[in-house]
Amino acid sequence: MGFTTGLLGGITLTTTLIYLSLSIHTRNRIHQSAVLHQQSLILNNVVEPQPPLPPPTDRQVRVGLLETAKDRWNAELEKDVKKLQEMDWGAVRERMEEGVSVIWRRAFERGREVVPDPPPAAK
Repeated sequence: MGFTTGLLGGITLTTTLIYLSLSIHTRNRIHQSAVLHQQSLILNNVVEPQPPLPPPTDRQVRVGLLETAKDRWNAELEKDVKKLQEMDWGAVRERMEEGVSVIWRRAFERGREVVPDPPPAAK
């Protein structure tokens, strides 16, 4: 290994180690600062608690035509959803089955009326 290669290799190794050491040291200091700040806030809140937040103030907004229409739409939609949730779906199914069976029976009765009985087979 030549002088130049050894010198550049040594400088590279030294600067890399210095950079990594400073980086780790900086990260540790930032973490320690955050932990100390958090602990300070906790201790200060134990000794002198922060005053409670004031209650939120009432906002008065003028309602326009569009907002009124939205409110009506939402109320109607809410009413329909509640109606669907409270509906007895078992009874609906039974009514549908009865309706289908009545239609089915009528169709077959009309089919029997239209089609005459076959004549007796000749021997």
